[in-house]
Amino acid sequence: MGALPVFRWRLAPDGYATRRQLRAQGLRPGCQGVAATLERPRRRREPLVAYLYRVDLAKPVRPMTPGRWAALAAANRARRICPQCRRDAGYVIPTSLGTCVPCAYPDLCDSPRSV
Repeated sequence: MGALPVFRWRLAPDGYATRRQLRAQGLRPGCQGVAATLERPRRRREPLVAYLYRVDLAKPVRPMTPGRWAALAAANRARRICPQCRRDAGYVIPTSLGTCVPCAYPDLCDSPRSV
């Protein structure tokens, strides 16, 4: 098999799309491989590369089933539970902290507020 065709930035022919462009059209790549690449040159660095897929071989996006909705809700709910105090933080816990803000900074949250 030969090398993939390479197109310059904004010069890809019709019939090719990136994953995001396919998703905007309600499509997914399916089982097809990368059909071409798109390169944007940069100074003193390697070019930015985007992978292109053929639109005619793309498949429709799978619909969300009730089981998928339930799994997504459970995953989002788990991201809100603090592993240290086991309370719902009311927001998604930052991965940089690993715990809710009161558990991460107990000195700042226990002191009385200055008005």
